[in-house]
Parts: sequence; C-alpha cells; structure tokens
Amino acid sequence: MKPSPISLSSQRSTWSAGRSALVALLLRDFTVIKKDIKLFFLRTVIQPFLLCFVFLYVFPKIGQSVGGGGGSPGAAESDFATVLVAGVVGISVMFQGLQSVALQMSQEFGFTREIEDRVQAPCPIWLVALEKVVSGALQGMLSALIVLPIAALVHANGVHAAIHIHWLVMLTLVPLAALAMGSLGLVIGTSFEPRNIGLMFGFIVLPITFLGGTYYQWNRLAPVQIGGWHWLQTIVLVNPLLYVNEGMRAAFTDVAHIHLYLIYPVLLVFFAGFLSLGLRNFRRRVLS
Repeated sequence: MKPSPISLSSQRSTWSAGRSALVALLLRDFTVIKKDIKLFFLRTVIQPFLLCFVFLYVFPKIGQSVGGGGGSPGAAESDFATVLVAGVVGISVMFQGLQSVALQMSQEFGFTREIEDRVQAPCPIWLVALEKVVSGALQGMLSALIVLPIAALVHANGVHAAIHIHWLVMLTLVPLAALAMGSLGLVIGTSFEPRNIGLMFGFIVLPITFLGGTYYQWNRLAPVQIGGWHWLQTIVLVNPLLYVNEGMRAAFTDVAHIHLYLIYPVLLVFFAGFLSLGLRNFRRRVLS
C-alpha cells in the first residue's frame, strides 16, 4: 500500500525542519567561534607549541637528550621530532573534542541552563547532541590544520621532522578521529556534574594523554614486560587516543605504526560506542 501524499509531505517537512535546525545550530556555534577567534586560536595552539618548543627546541639547545636508540644525537632527535609531530596533532584533536563539547556542555547544563534553549529547536533531542559532536569534530579538524605546520617547524637547528602526507589516509582518518574524540567529549560532558567537570582532567585526560602514544610509538613499548608479557602494550590498547596518534603517524609520516586495518575499525567502534552512550546520557540529563 502506497503512503498517502499527506504522510510523505509530513515526513519531508520533518526531515527538512531537522536539517535546517542542525545547520542553524552549527552556524550558531561557529558564529561564537568567529567572535572569539583569538581565544580559539590560543586554545588550539598553546599546548602543542609548548610541547614542540620544550622537547624539540629547548632540549637540543641545552644538550638534553631526547629520543632514544642508536645513531647520532641529531638523528635520534629528528626521529623523536617525527614521532612527536604526529602526536601533538592527535592530542590537539582530542583536546578540541573535550573542550568544545565536554566543557561547553557542562556550562550549558550548569547555572546558565542554555541547554533548555537548544532542545527547543524544531528537531529531535538526539539531533541537538549530534550537532555538538559534529561541531566538536569540525573544530578538531580545524585544529589539526593549524597545529601541523606549527609542530613541523618549531625545531632547533639540526632537528628535522620527516613529514610525508598520505592524502587518502589523512582525508579519511582525521575526520574519523575528530568524530570519535567529539563523541568522547559528549560522554564526559553528560557523565560529570558541572561542579565536578574539573575532575575529568585528573582522572581521564591525563592518563589518556600520557598513555596514548603522544610521545612514543606503540611498538616501542615492547621492552616493558613482566614474565614475557608485554603488559603495557596490552593495557594501552583500550585507550582511544592511541589509535588517533598512530593514525596520525600513518597520515603524516613514514614511521612504524599500528596497521591501518586495525586503526580504522577500532576508531569506528569507539565512535559508535561513545556516540551511543553519549546520546543516551544526553537524553537522560535533558529529561531529568
């Protein structure tokens, strides 16, 4: 039995209204960013710049050893620079997802109650949460675009990062990583009470950052073992940032990394899992 013209018209109008509301919410977020573009730029650049400045400029200048393995000090430092550049791009994507989604959502659920205005948009509640993830992902991709040249250039003389862009990997993996980190931000932003949002940095962000392969490759953890068990290599496999950073090395360098046929499906699983949990938490918080 064919649906009536009235039902088809109603379905089209519902999708059209939802799409228009989603675009309007995205435009609103980026209008706010445009007004505070200096704050967005500083928020994006300051941590990656300091990491590269300290490890790749200050340390070589004062003779502090960075990197490891054999070869000349300059070669070891350049190898470390190559590894670190991809790592700082990865953590910039992660921090954008957390800051633009989790911190913003904690404010909207807090004393301002701005979330009440957002959910009155002519679209389903879940679409409001999805817009936050998409907005965070777009900001994460923009941060990667800003951070990569900075991380590749802030080096001391004699230290060079070997950047080789693999376009297909970059164009597919960076958006996927940004969506996964935006979804993680949604989970955190809907799981912590606004007054406790600061706890996430101590309990979640710091462990994720230091055990996420920002400063090292995953295969370099093999010597850390107990009784032949590579315990640290095994434990960090539950860290989503590890796959983001390893993917960035696959996209921007030629150094060893986890196989892409593992990185893509694992990031997809993290994205789907975080998004599902975040949407459920968001609906619960809004309706409570």
